[in-house]
Amino acid sequence: MDSFCLHHYQFSSRLILGTGRYSSPSLAQQSIEASGCEIVTVAVRRFHALHVFTPLINWNRYWLLPNTAGCRTCSEAVRVALLARQLLQHLQQPHQCLIKLEVIPDPLYLLPDPLGTLKAAEILVRKGFAVLPYIYPDPVLALQLEQIGCAAVMPLASPIGSGQGIQHVHSLQLILQNARIPVIIDAGLALPSDASRVMEMGASAVLINSAIALSPSPVSMAHAMKLAVQAGRLAFLAGRMPLSSSAHASSASFGSFL
Repeated sequence: MDSFCLHHYQFSSRLILGTGRYSSPSLAQQSIEASGCEIVTVAVRRFHALHVFTPLINWNRYWLLPNTAGCRTCSEAVRVALLARQLLQHLQQPHQCLIKLEVIPDPLYLLPDPLGTLKAAEILVRKGFAVLPYIYPDPVLALQLEQIGCAAVMPLASPIGSGQGIQHVHSLQLILQNARIPVIIDAGLALPSDASRVMEMGASAVLINSAIALSPSPVSMAHAMKLAVQAGRLAFLAGRMPLSSSAHASSASFGSFL
């Protein structure tokens, strides 16, 4: 399997895991291991509540991706991102500069603020962060974020935690076709088939939390997502067969090999 380049870092897994909504810290830890992921995201605002969880993770093996979940404004997201540097120091990852940027003022549908996200991203890029902004699948915004120096864009497939699957196929395709930075599909993916499909479309990676954490068997679902992401990536690299408006028999015609 080909490697995944994010900023200046190389990863073999294209599956990123969130850490929220698990019924216990040990179940989160087991799911992380079963997923084969190398990047784990944690909300900076929740870090002090995760003092039971963080000792279970071997942070020499996993990269922490801090996120600004819970921030409603640009200034709040920038302040929390700066606090993330203390978190990385605590986990002995001081040279890691990745930050998942979330600016979400909407408490009901949890849709990100495009203007606040763009403004916060500009500030954080200038401060030396490798910014991964969480966005509605807007191709224009994705291009603007790329142009100001973001390390990747993270468009949603459907609302956070909704389990609605892929609701914005055309917009995601436009982003994937035009981006020159990694595109990580985030939010709404519910099944391994969802993860496989966006990988088949050309996504660089996926971030999954609720689909695993809320499954009756999170560890098994984590393993299933691992296999789905791998299958989707292999299918993308292999390429699909040509579409045809007519049927073609798969049995051999005279003189063919079989």
